[in-house]
Amino acid sequence: MFKRLNDLLSGLPMTIMAGICLLIDLIPHLAGELGWSTYSLDRLPFDPAWVSVIISGLPLVYLSVWRTVHNKGISKISSAHLICIAMFAAISIGDLFAAGEVAFIMAVGAILEEATTNKSQKGLKKLISLAPEQGRRLNGGKEEIIPVKEIKQNDILRILPGEKIPVDGKIICGETSVEQSVITGESLPVDKGMGEEVFCGTINCFGAVDIRVTKAGEDSSLQKLIKMVQEAESKQAPMQRIADKAASWLVPAALLIAVGAYTVTGNIISLVTVLVVFCPCALVLATPTAIMAAIGQATKHGIIIKSGEALEAMGKVDTIAFDKTGTLTLGKLAVSDIIPFNNSLTEIELLTLAASAEGKSGHPLGKAIVAEAMQKNIPLSEPTFFRMITGQGIYAEISGRKLLCGNKKFLSQNDVIIDYEAAAVLERLQVQGKAFVLVAEGVKYIGVIALSDVLKAEARAVAACLHAMNLHTVLLTGDNIKTADYFAKEAGISELRAELMPEEKVDIIKSMQQENHKICMVGDGVNDAPALKAADVSVAMGSMGSDISVDAADIALMSDDISKIPYLKKLSVATVKTIKFGIALSMCINFFAILLSLIGILNPTTGALVHNAGSCFVVLIAALLYDRKL
Repeated sequence: MFKRLNDLLSGLPMTIMAGICLLIDLIPHLAGELGWSTYSLDRLPFDPAWVSVIISGLPLVYLSVWRTVHNKGISKISSAHLICIAMFAAISIGDLFAAGEVAFIMAVGAILEEATTNKSQKGLKKLISLAPEQGRRLNGGKEEIIPVKEIKQNDILRILPGEKIPVDGKIICGETSVEQSVITGESLPVDKGMGEEVFCGTINCFGAVDIRVTKAGEDSSLQKLIKMVQEAESKQAPMQRIADKAASWLVPAALLIAVGAYTVTGNIISLVTVLVVFCPCALVLATPTAIMAAIGQATKHGIIIKSGEALEAMGKVDTIAFDKTGTLTLGKLAVSDIIPFNNSLTEIELLTLAASAEGKSGHPLGKAIVAEAMQKNIPLSEPTFFRMITGQGIYAEISGRKLLCGNKKFLSQNDVIIDYEAAAVLERLQVQGKAFVLVAEGVKYIGVIALSDVLKAEARAVAACLHAMNLHTVLLTGDNIKTADYFAKEAGISELRAELMPEEKVDIIKSMQQENHKICMVGDGVNDAPALKAADVSVAMGSMGSDISVDAADIALMSDDISKIPYLKKLSVATVKTIKFGIALSMCINFFAILLSLIGILNPTTGALVHNAGSCFVVLIAALLYDRKL
């Protein structure tokens, strides 16, 4: 019953009613303070301030009693106790306005905090609303509509145009475009074909496709994101815990100062005024409001911050450590060099021959060569003969030309001689960490096509932005030193550590921490998980990537866009600064209000006005963090 009454009184309509009654009661107080003719409320059956005391005060009393009963140790003492003491002290001297105002301002602050929380949860609510309730399963050639909870891994589902995809899966039949902005942040639909992944909650734009379920229920991408956001809301930052602890110690401190004021002045009004202005409204409300606003702001930008602690830790980071493959690079091979060794052969002609020969190959290197030719709009010829030797290469006949494409062993077995000049080129490509496909016609070596990973387009700009923020960048990779050095220079990374095993990455992070550096590790693979755990704060690239790396990280990105890293750092710094400013401002307001009360300038009524106006201002600053442009 008491909880129901508390919930009723804590609502916005009742709080508005309390404010109106408090405003009515304020008129005679202001008239008296300003020396105007005295207005009296004696004709009313009761003082309107009593309404504010009851509506806003009872929830505070309920909260203080609940914490006394359920909390342990020093946490039994909270800001609610101090506010209740101040409220009852004001009532005892007949200053109902001050009593009502103290309670009312806490009610307003709580509503502001709740509004910020609700606003910050819009992203979560959107995610939850996107979760489909049913799917179309293929069973024995027939379609059946079943609840999502009954869908199992390896089930075959059919997704029609315009439908939401109910689970994670891979396309086994058909082609389409998928609108997946809510998951990855990509604004445009993404073309999907055979073998490509689709994610729960995304929308099939056109074309019916059949998918094989890879992750269902709680394991799906969407449910995983929802769970991470929900967990973030339940975790407090160290700064927030410090604020809570400080609020607990403020109660005995306020009582001692109030008793001291009464001892010095002999005026009970001074005692009550000190209690009123000492209420830690801003300290208690501004910190969680700022944390929730920042988490909500991050969610809008496709960043899942798992806890307030991670948010605060990111604000203190001075070094960003990157993995290479899949983080700074795309993590897939692309043609980097086309080198003909036949003077009569151009690069385009060599690429045409190799791509035509590799057209039926399922090997990743062959596919990359074909993709390069298609990107350059090169028409390809159909082989009249094709044979593939797994792990070695292919035979193909194109327009009467007998071609071999493969590795050195494959060409040597077919009597192809690689001269000194060609061997030197191959050595150089190997040193650069590049893969390559050798091309021969008959027994004559005619060229080589090299392939390498590709640096993300935004990598250099991200590094430059981080350096402008006075952050040190370091590349931690298992690649050979020359390949790693090439990518580090291309991206503009300050420091390079290469040829590392996963445990060596951890050792390097720990050594930098011993030098008093705060490290943020950014990675995407299973091998990054130990380093992610060892860092002060960690970011997993792409929440649709490795489950292990996402679970190990403190922060997860909904896409593989590393341009969000500088924004994340700016948001964290802004949040910490906002919290510190709020605490400092609230303490200054309290300090000056106490001084003014001791010299008799402020009474309980005016003291409450000054203190609580400042508290509302501090909470508002924290709440505005949600929409702040960084």
